[in-house]
Amino acid sequence: MAWIVLVISGVLEAVWATALGRSEGFSRPGPTIVFSVALVLSMGGLAYAMRTLPTGTAYAVWVGIGASLTVVYAMVSGTEPVTLARVVFLLLIISGIVGLKLVS
Repeated sequence: MAWIVLVISGVLEAVWATALGRSEGFSRPGPTIVFSVALVLSMGGLAYAMRTLPTGTAYAVWVGIGASLTVVYAMVSGTEPVTLARVVFLLLIISGIVGLKLVS
């Protein structure tokens, strides 16, 4: 169960990171509310997962999922360029996340 919560929390990290960028310094209410709710849920899920998973592994997986999804969303939405190098390095992050799960 902790792994499922951790993955959901990683997805929510990508949500709050994206909303933070769209909030324009917390001047736009919609993205600011999304940021706030997603941040609380993401951190709460990470805290829950860390009750049973090793701290370093849980944190690395959480950050890796959030960072990867944030960049993928930015590339899909056209706010960041899609390059071979970016895709390769994203795949390396994802393989690291999978590797941490396999050895835990």
